Amino acid sequence: MHVLITGGAGFIGSHVADELLRSGYKVRAIDNLRGQVHGPNAKRPAYLDDRVEFVHGDVRDVRAMESALAGVDAVVHLAAAVGVGQSMYEIAEYTSINGLGTAVLMEALSKRPVSRLVVASSMSIYGEGLYKASDGTLHDDVERSRKQLAAGDWEVRAGDGQALAPVPTRESKRARVSSIYALSKYDQERMCLICGSARGIPTVALRLFNTYGPRQALSNPYTGVLAIFGARLLNKNRPLVFEDGKQQRDFVSVYDVANAFRLALESDVARGHAINVGSGRPITVRALAQRLADSLGCSRIEPQVTGKHRVGDVRHCFADVRQAKSLLGYEPRVTLEEGLREYTKWLSNQQAADRVDDASRELDARGLTI
Repeated sequence: MHVLITGGAGFIGSHVADELLRSGYKVRAIDNLRGQVHGPNAKRPAYLDDRVEFVHGDVRDVRAMESALAGVDAVVHLAAAVGVGQSMYEIAEYTSINGLGTAVLMEALSKRPVSRLVVASSMSIYGEGLYKASDGTLHDDVERSRKQLAAGDWEVRAGDGQALAPVPTRESKRARVSSIYALSKYDQERMCLICGSARGIPTVALRLFNTYGPRQALSNPYTGVLAIFGARLLNKNRPLVFEDGKQQRDFVSVYDVANAFRLALESDVARGHAINVGSGRPITVRALAQRLADSLGCSRIEPQVTGKHRVGDVRHCFADVRQAKSLLGYEPRVTLEEGLREYTKWLSNQQAADRVDDASRELDARGLTI
């Protein structure tokens, strides 16, 4: 099978390429080598396997997309602008790359249909995760008010003020997008599933939780939180943690994510589904920052807890991965301990420009922190 990966020169895309090549697939990648991710003078990254046919192009370019689809049997759609905070002020850019780019791909597929389509969705589409009250009642449509956040009351509460306990978020939980990025990812998911169904293309959406691993763009202050923490620590700066640092997330190895994409291409029972891909194990953001510092030998550099809320962020969200197991045969194989050991080894040989303070000032100036 010949697979096209959009965004294939990026962090996740290049790992998906590796996974597919190991399994005997032929791989083509299209990527615009966006400067924020790849640097100002970007060229084909050295980490991209030589066997990958690389196309330097933008998913919004109709001719480039139609050309890239020539002769392929399946598409993995990863191309997207990523970042909750930045999406709240670069609204047109995120909507264009994520929404228009996907629309161009869908129109191109109407002319050059494929046998499989897998799209990268995001846990961000849930907004807050799933919660349970003390009486066992599940709450899947909650959010925190601006007044509550301004008072530093971080936990999610029911209408009667009772604090709710987070539980694993399942796919049946309704979408409650809280950022432009989340909205654009939901658009990507639904557009692919709708168009895939209409055109008879078996389509799967993978809702990725916080993915980490080698090749993350360390100098991009809007990338994954572990990469941001890594850039801070490499420059001997304290990782910035919003709120009180006790918010829980699900960190999943990029190797497990790449495996999930291969499984989605091969599954005959997953078509039409949106499926969580995570580790299924929560950890607080503050604990993660400290563990990374310890792994890098920077134990004395403690996280800086800002006591601020970043507009678009949620309190707790971690994955229920039972559907991935049943529909894909997916099992998260890399523990956080194992993943951090490898990530630390990779980080130790990297250089990173720490632009986090600049990004924080940008958010403050635009009223996007509380």
